[in-house]
Amino acid sequence: MKRFSPVTRNLIRKPGRTVALVLLTALLALSVFSGSIVILSLRGGLNSLENRLGADVIVVPSTAKSKTNLEQMLLQGTTGYFYMNREKLDKVRNTAGVEKASPQLFLASLRASCCSVPVQVIGFDQETDFTIRPWVAESCSRTLADKELAVGCRVSADVGESIRIYGVNCPVVARLAETGTGLDTAVYCSQETLQMLLDAARDLGHDLKISGSSEDVVSAIYIKVRDGVDPQKVADDINVHIRKVEAVSTKGMLTGVSDSLKAASGTITWLIAALWILALVILFIVFAMMVNERRRELAVYRLLGMSRKMLSSMILKEALLCSLAGALCGVVLGAALVFPFTTLIEHSLKLPYLTPAAGTILLCAVLALAVTVISGSAASMRTARKLSRVDPGTTLREGA
Repeated sequence: MKRFSPVTRNLIRKPGRTVALVLLTALLALSVFSGSIVILSLRGGLNSLENRLGADVIVVPSTAKSKTNLEQMLLQGTTGYFYMNREKLDKVRNTAGVEKASPQLFLASLRASCCSVPVQVIGFDQETDFTIRPWVAESCSRTLADKELAVGCRVSADVGESIRIYGVNCPVVARLAETGTGLDTAVYCSQETLQMLLDAARDLGHDLKISGSSEDVVSAIYIKVRDGVDPQKVADDINVHIRKVEAVSTKGMLTGVSDSLKAASGTITWLIAALWILALVILFIVFAMMVNERRRELAVYRLLGMSRKMLSSMILKEALLCSLAGALCGVVLGAALVFPFTTLIEHSLKLPYLTPAAGTILLCAVLALAVTVISGSAASMRTARKLSRVDPGTTLREGA
């Protein structure tokens, strides 16, 4: 501790200079840490979306885009519904190259007395489903009974509680793992339960544009194609041969999301680089300004017996302590700015966003600390060398 006493005294004696160095290095750490977390979260969200979709092609009514865009529903949790005749399912299953086809039904609850909360309700066929059921099975190993719900992680209902949907009380039996997509804001039930809720909504006077029985409609058909078959070819065949539907290749949908992600990641990377260069340039300027300011001070140290090597070491230690303090402040501030506002960031970017695991976050923090400390120390080296070479006698005579 004794060997650091001149260093700590110098930092305390010049609080303005010390605070400026800490703030600049904090800016470096903040940009590196928070930027890295946002980029990794966007990439994690895209991977999660790809895994959760689990289908090669999705078929929806041709009117779906004019009502609710499927992509907005998946990415941003936009609520909505649309329906087509169930006979489309048989035609899809008979299309060449289709290995599996499973229907889903959509319903949006309301902000009204008949509903606890406005959410997207998705009913899936538990016998044929290959996209939602594996996800639900992570939290609930059995099949969902009538009226039972599995809820996304962002729905404000815990297991054991009930959600009222169009006057029907539905118990929550599972909370699903986070995906970082709009799927986290939806609730899931069996297709039979969804048909029951559709009938309840119509009994309350809500016009869902369904003619006939709720058992005769589906909202979307999720398709898995056979090995070696091009999903886009299957989608094209469906669009040509089945009227009033639109088949979308999920690869094409994900390509669009991936392009948006690359654009957002590129922008964030450029911002990080700009902030990093700006802070580093200012650090060099601040250390350069210290040359004239500290000439007499260091000349006195030389007269008191300090060698050039000791002077260089003292200056580097000052920079190291300031850089470390700033890096820690920057990482803490970055965490405070990023983690509480993940939902806001996701909605602002309109992209899937999944926060990385704790180990990855810790690695980003260590990386930000290392980059900041190395940058701060590197910026001080030139000044340390220059100041250590001052001639004490000449310097003190100049100031006399």
